[in-house]
Amino acid sequence: MKLILKWLLAACALLLVGYLYPGVQIPNFSSALIAAAVIGLLNTLVRPVLVVLTLPVTVVTLGLFLFVINALMFWAAASLLDGFGVNGFGAALLGSLIYSALMLVVDMALKSVLSD
Repeated sequence: MKLILKWLLAACALLLVGYLYPGVQIPNFSSALIAAAVIGLLNTLVRPVLVVLTLPVTVVTLGLFLFVINALMFWAAASLLDGFGVNGFGAALLGSLIYSALMLVVDMALKSVLSD
């Protein structure tokens, strides 16, 4: 139940990113659902490998390179899907930052609601 609710809220967060920032285009809720699932899969399967491979760069940049990895996952999801567009790496970076902030709020809300 919690996974489905988080998936739906992640899709809503993606729609909000598309509404707030013109560099990210997501036309409808069904595209947002698919994009949220693909971003989740990429973050689960590919991101840990990239984090380990780029560990020296991440240490040298004091962790700031993780923002680049997040942007790459966001950009990769957009390149894999037709209904989800990102206008370049800069848009992916800013879009992933907004999306991460919104998902932080979603996680805190779910934690407080479902822990009661």
